[in-house]
Amino acid sequence: MSSTLDIVPSNPTDTNLFMMGQVDNVMMNMFMNPGIMGMNNYIVPPMMTPNPNLMPPGDETYTVGINSVKEIVHFKSCTLFPPSPHAPPPTTRDRPPGCKTVFVGGLPEKITEEIIQEIFERCGEITTLRLSKKNFCHVRFVFEASVDSAIYLSGYRIRIGSNVDPGYNGRLHVDYAQARDDQYEWECRQRQLERERRHRERMEEERMKRPSPPPVTHYSDHEASNISDKLKHDESFTKALQVVITWLDRGDCNKKNANSFYSMIQSTNSHVRRLLTEKSHYEDELKKAKDLLKGRMQGILLQFSHIERLFEAAHHKKVWDHFTKAQRKNIEGWKKQSLEIKNFQLEDLQEKQKDDDEMDVSDGDEPPRKRSRDISNEERNNLKDENDSLKCQVEAYKNEVEVIKIDNKKILEEKELQTKILQQALQGMQQQLMESKRKFSIADQRVKMMESRYKNDKASKVTEIINLDDDDVDQADNASVQCQSESSNASALSSAEAKLIGIISVFLNVHPFGAGLDYITSYVNKSIHNLRPSDIETLMVKYPTVFKQDLIGIGANMERRWILTVFGKTQSIRKNNARSRGDSE
Repeated sequence: MSSTLDIVPSNPTDTNLFMMGQVDNVMMNMFMNPGIMGMNNYIVPPMMTPNPNLMPPGDETYTVGINSVKEIVHFKSCTLFPPSPHAPPPTTRDRPPGCKTVFVGGLPEKITEEIIQEIFERCGEITTLRLSKKNFCHVRFVFEASVDSAIYLSGYRIRIGSNVDPGYNGRLHVDYAQARDDQYEWECRQRQLERERRHRERMEEERMKRPSPPPVTHYSDHEASNISDKLKHDESFTKALQVVITWLDRGDCNKKNANSFYSMIQSTNSHVRRLLTEKSHYEDELKKAKDLLKGRMQGILLQFSHIERLFEAAHHKKVWDHFTKAQRKNIEGWKKQSLEIKNFQLEDLQEKQKDDDEMDVSDGDEPPRKRSRDISNEERNNLKDENDSLKCQVEAYKNEVEVIKIDNKKILEEKELQTKILQQALQGMQQQLMESKRKFSIADQRVKMMESRYKNDKASKVTEIINLDDDDVDQADNASVQCQSESSNASALSSAEAKLIGIISVFLNVHPFGAGLDYITSYVNKSIHNLRPSDIETLMVKYPTVFKQDLIGIGANMERRWILTVFGKTQSIRKNNARSRGDSE
């Protein structure tokens, strides 16, 4: 089978089978799709003559009928035969918007996706191809124009190879398919176009819209001070005045900031005086300019008179005859022109003088009585303005005094309230102090009672420990007599020392192995307060027959301890008595 496309003219008279819109779309698809233009085979719709510049060079195997309708199309694996020229055109449904998918029915049973790809890729680039088992398929193209080229193949008879069996033959029915992807892409494209249109309209509206006035800042003390400064300068006076007017229209003025608004109004009023001084200055400058203009105009008129005299001197017979006709004509024209200009300048100068005279008469040619009256009226008006300004200042001061009085009243009320609160707090603290004193006295009484009980209990314990047998008591009495005889030269024993000796003796009797000086002092201070270890040590040293100090321990653990020696003698006496009784028995 030839690889080239054989275009055979069928019936050149039937030209009403297809609409011109389809032909145009097919042609546009051929131009847009470069894959079609690079091939040697073309599907040429009816009533379309191919452009020789678009055909591949060197391919002269085709013949084109100028009014041909449909031709036989040869492919590598199949052949397409056109329908009968007298057959009615194939029916199609309404084309959905954005349609890129076609339905292909009437396919042979033995057809494959490769054959369908080979047939329809001539119409345009294919994105998806879905083949069904029921002899139909759906083909989706990249461009919408490719759908028109595919619809052109509707009604063709297809034959796979050269086989005549029914399974290898069929009649193509190509129609528009309604696909969701096509509809979605079309809707997205429409939405994008709508967004672009709205954006263009909005940009056009913004371009045509009048610019909004600049925003006015809200009132504050800082802004008010800035505006009052700007009101004093000619450059920023107008803008600052507009801001003040806006604040007043908004109702930002109240009792608190009335003084600041009054100062701004006062500075605005002072600007009037500046304007009057500027006006007088400009009037002086205008007067000087008028005087200068008069002098210049008089000089110009004088020069015009000299020029006129020159032209008159040139018209004398002695001089005039020496000029040619053309020169005489030019001199006469110049003379007329200078006279016209002089007359025009004179009229203009006279009108200006009249206007100036009228202005002078209206300003300064009034009788002196009227002037004096006007001056007195001006003075009265000035005095009235000053009086009004002073009244406004007095009212402002009164308002300030009232505000200060109200503030002072509030401060005094707050201070009185604070003093009342402090008095109540002081009374509460006094009551708490009295209550704490009462509780302290009760606690002190309880402590004294506990101390008396403790002393009584301790005395009872001492008496229990010292109670001995009669023999022991006698021996103790003898020992005490001996001790008294030994210490006959010493001073008499006081009650405090006796009490202290008794307490220490009881404590050391409980501790037969002795105790340190600090331990003894801590025990004694529970009963007798404010005793120092040195006092206790001097007392025990004073009575060596009762107390004795020994070294107990080994090496570094050695320490000095006090031992009660009185009961040691009694124990030795007891042992001797026991031995004597045993011997007698």
